[in-house]
Amino acid sequence: MTEENQQAAEPQFAIQKIYLKDVSLESPNSPAVFANGDWQPEINVQLNSSHQAIGEDVYEVVLNLTITAKQAEKTAFLVEVKQAGLFTLSGFPKENLDGMLGAYCPEALFPFAREAVADFVNKGGFPPLILNPVNFNALYTQQMQQQQAAAASQDTAH
Repeated sequence: MTEENQQAAEPQFAIQKIYLKDVSLESPNSPAVFANGDWQPEINVQLNSSHQAIGEDVYEVVLNLTITAKQAEKTAFLVEVKQAGLFTLSGFPKENLDGMLGAYCPEALFPFAREAVADFVNKGGFPPLILNPVNFNALYTQQMQQQQAAAASQDTAH
């Protein structure tokens, strides 16, 4: 096998672009929410990702974060961030490609999404919110297990 053929067979990964696709901040109970000096909100974080093929070996991956902060049962803020990226992925077997799109690419996007969340929450007049790191491999594995279990239960139901 020539060196050129060896390189063509090896998996290739590249980030083409990382960008903010959509972002919003809502503070429905301001300015009243600022009157309570004891800031101890209940934070709810929802996280998911999606992907689509854009061209040959090029995929857009979108990491969706929705963070809701409630103070005394009232919504202090709601932040939604769609952090996206264009990734070149070639030479991966299907099972590895799915893992790259479902775990590795969202993991690459997360620091940018976390920064956007912190920035917008701060600009909304709230104390900085730094999201904890996320194990995207574990989330992806859990999601795959749930899909397999659902498929198995559907098969036994028929």
